[in-house]
Amino acid sequence: MENLKVGWTSPSNIALVKYWGKVPVQIPANPSISFTLSESKTSMTVFVSPSNKKEVDVDFYFEGELNEKFKTKIVKFLETEVERFPWLEEFHLAINSENTFPHSSGIASSASSMSALTLCLLSLDEKITGHTLLLEDFFREASDLSRKASGSASRSIYPILATWGEIDDLPETSNLFASPIKKTEIHESFRKFCDAILIVDAGEKSVSSRAGHALMDNHPFAIERFKRARHNLTRLLAAMRAGDMNTFIEVVEEEALMLHSLMMTSTPSYILLKPTSLLLIEKIREFRAKTNIPVCFTIDAGPNIHLLYPAEFRTDVHQWLKSELVDLKVVQNIIYDEVGMGPERIKD
Repeated sequence: MENLKVGWTSPSNIALVKYWGKVPVQIPANPSISFTLSESKTSMTVFVSPSNKKEVDVDFYFEGELNEKFKTKIVKFLETEVERFPWLEEFHLAINSENTFPHSSGIASSASSMSALTLCLLSLDEKITGHTLLLEDFFREASDLSRKASGSASRSIYPILATWGEIDDLPETSNLFASPIKKTEIHESFRKFCDAILIVDAGEKSVSSRAGHALMDNHPFAIERFKRARHNLTRLLAAMRAGDMNTFIEVVEEEALMLHSLMMTSTPSYILLKPTSLLLIEKIREFRAKTNIPVCFTIDAGPNIHLLYPAEFRTDVHQWLKSELVDLKVVQNIIYDEVGMGPERIKD
């Protein structure tokens, strides 16, 4: 068969209610919900050519350079999917991947990269086998595959807002794939939201998310945490439907701080926040109290702060960020992002 090429861009996402802790295989201990981002994304192109090795054969290039660490992770995942994609042992894969944001620093780079990879796999499968999926089935299977590669990646498949994990009052939800929340199902206040990612430290974090999830297995507060996450998700969805900004802020900030308190109270314990992370939290709360602009923070598994705010306040927030953070060099960088429309196919 002739050489083939496919490509996808897929975004990161920022969890509002956090997934932390799981059971085999890649099943979340509690449901989660996230905004899909627009500008923080991975672009991935996969070239395939015939191979006689009869094994998963990959070269992985990250931002133009061979990357053996990432390759090992990719190969390990692909080897689990040979039954679904038998042609994986008949082709050599050359994968080129680029991010618009720092990897491994707590901005869900595995979510964007692994969702991009699974989308490429399914597109290649359609070309190689000639079997085409209905669009809804294509994205649902991509979400399922993404979950197996990196849990939060399942949510990056869908635009705007997505849940992952079984939710009692939403029968369409599943532990196996994410479910989109339609734009029309939330109040207009939350349909155009921004996320300014305040980069405190762009370096690789000291403890991976995979290791952090594993530490929840024997965590003294695990059961109460999982109950609280379900409660918070119910409250958050109700707030986003009603346009209740105060409850939204309360839940989102509680979830961020609870995530990091779980890290600090695990065995062994660890701290990913930096002194500047705590300074930014205080500054954000002071700005909100002073201006009544509904900004709030959330944090993924890293030191960097996500500042969330409705798009209508973009000008005021950006002016404040420049005068208080950029000009005073409080942060290394700011990535200005917003809620986005999900993955896009790169034209062949």
